[in-house]
Amino acid sequence: MTPIRVMPDVALDRPASERALDWVGMANIALPVRTRSATGEAMQVPARVDVHVDLRDPAARGIHMSRLYLRLQHAFAAEEMTPAGLARVLEALVETQAGLSRAARLVIRFDQLLLRPALASANAGWKAYPVEVRACVADGEVALHLAVDVDYSSTCPASAALSRQMGAEAFAQTFGNEGTVEVAAARDWLRSEAGLVATPHAQRSRAHVCVRLPQGLSSFPIVELVERTELALGTPVQTAVKREDEQAFAALNAHNLMFCEDAARRLAHALSTDRHVASFEVNVAHFESLHAHDAVASVTGDGGAR
Repeated sequence: MTPIRVMPDVALDRPASERALDWVGMANIALPVRTRSATGEAMQVPARVDVHVDLRDPAARGIHMSRLYLRLQHAFAAEEMTPAGLARVLEALVETQAGLSRAARLVIRFDQLLLRPALASANAGWKAYPVEVRACVADGEVALHLAVDVDYSSTCPASAALSRQMGAEAFAQTFGNEGTVEVAAARDWLRSEAGLVATPHAQRSRAHVCVRLPQGLSSFPIVELVERTELALGTPVQTAVKREDEQAFAALNAHNLMFCEDAARRLAHALSTDRHVASFEVNVAHFESLHAHDAVASVTGDGGAR
C-alpha cells in the first residue's frame, strides 16, 4: 500500500508576533461580472476584484486565502450581481474561514458600457463609465457603496465674461461711428474671424460620485446614477460627433458655464433627492486648460432614500 503523503502546512504554525489583523486578502483578481445594459439586457463584463477578511485570532498565522479565491471564481458569472446576491457572497466568504473571521469586504471594478445618442445627428456611440462597487459585512451587518466616474465639459464663467467684454468692445470699435448698424453687416462681421475676438477656456472634467445604497434595493442603480449625474452637469462628453453635433455641444457649453464649485453643488442637489441614495460623496476635478493644475471640489450629504 502506498503510504499517504502528508504535505506541510506552515500556516498552522503560531506567528512570531501574535496580533489580530484588520484585513487580509487579495487584490486585483480577474473575474467575470454580470450586469445590465441601459435597456435591461444582461451582459457579462471583465472585472477586477479585491477581497479581504479580518483575522480575529491573534494566534492564527494566516487566513485560508485559497478558499476565498475559489469561492469567488464563479460567484458572479452565473447570475446578475445584485445587492442580495452580494450579501450572500460576503457571508459565504466569512464562512470559508472556519471561525477565523467575522467580517469580509469586496471591491469590484469594471466598466459599464452605455450606448449614447449624438446631440443632433442620427448617430450613436459607446461610452465606458468606470464603476466601483464596495461591499462589506461585519457581524452580519451589510453596507453597500456604488461609485461611478463621469466625464464632462466645463466652460469657465470668468473666461466667458472676459471674452464677451472683448467681443463687445471690438463690435463698438468696428461699428461705433456708423450710427445704425445693418443686420447683414453685423451678421457678416460676427461670422468672420474678426468677430471672434476671444474664446472662453473649457476643459474635460471628471465627477467621481460615490453613494451609500439603502437597504432593500433589488439591483444596483448604475445606469440611473450615471444618467442623473450627466443630467445635473448638462455637458457630458460625446461619442459619435458630426458638425451639427459639435455645434450643439458648443451651444450647450455656452448656456452651461460652471466653476468646479458649481458642478459639486449641482450634483449634491441632484443626489439629495435620489431615492436610490442614502448618503453621498462627490469629488469633481476640472483639468484646467488655463492653469497647469486642476481645480477641484468635494461635497458630502444625505440622499433621498427614506
